[in-house]
Amino acid sequence: MSFYDLFLAPLADYGFMRRALVACLCLSLGCGPIGVFLMMRRMSLMGDALSHAVLPGAAIGYLVAGSLSLTAMGIGGLIAGLSVALLAGAVSRATSLAEDASFASFYLTSLALGVLIVSLRGSNIDLLHVLFGTILAIDSEALTQIGVITSVTLVALAIIYRPLVAECFDPGFLRAVGGRGPLYHIAFLVLVVLNLVASFQALGTLMAVGLMMLPAAIAQLWSRNLPTMLVIASGTALVSGYLGLIASYHLELASGPTIIVTAALFYGLSILFAPSGLARRYFPRPHLTG
Repeated sequence: MSFYDLFLAPLADYGFMRRALVACLCLSLGCGPIGVFLMMRRMSLMGDALSHAVLPGAAIGYLVAGSLSLTAMGIGGLIAGLSVALLAGAVSRATSLAEDASFASFYLTSLALGVLIVSLRGSNIDLLHVLFGTILAIDSEALTQIGVITSVTLVALAIIYRPLVAECFDPGFLRAVGGRGPLYHIAFLVLVVLNLVASFQALGTLMAVGLMMLPAAIAQLWSRNLPTMLVIASGTALVSGYLGLIASYHLELASGPTIIVTAALFYGLSILFAPSGLARRYFPRPHLTG
């Protein structure tokens, strides 16, 4: 099998493969930087909680539309995700519960509620589509929605980049200089939910956070410079999406999980060979001697 047949023919021959690749490009540009900021703010597991919180809203959108309408499910998922994020934050501030415990309670409830709602009128196949996504079924409408969300994310990150970085590293300083930390925190949570909704349409609720956090973890292993980490995260997400699509085509595997497994393989290699990885730690290079 030639290089063309292996890596380019699936994209050249099939429009659904090209649309899936464009979706991966958009998701990598939006989810990669968001994942890095989630990791810098020690909110990695919160991203997973919010990805599950999207499910009941998507399920209600599915029931209202009567089919797998990505528009209805996306709007429902956005409302549900934002509601859980705001409610969990409000509960953690009004009670003695820590924020992670509050998020865990709400996302478990949301996950169970979402599965129950889908099971009321859906089949097992519909439930699998909601949970694991249908990236090869992305149409022009869904692609437009993902592209709009990515554009909004990049513009918003460019606007709030400096206060967001300050809140990550020194929130006390931001408060001391009169910065509106809570406002930027809410804006960031909105961006997280937006990108999870975009990822949900392609990868499902169970896989949506994978393309957000795995590239971010890889970036942190290879660099400690924030702009470099943002570039590495987006690049890794894009390469994982492309190679995952190609592998799923040739091996006849589910595309969404294959993309996440590909990113996980890059993560495993990074654990071994990155500058802060195991190979450098246990097999250090000898120092030059005079």
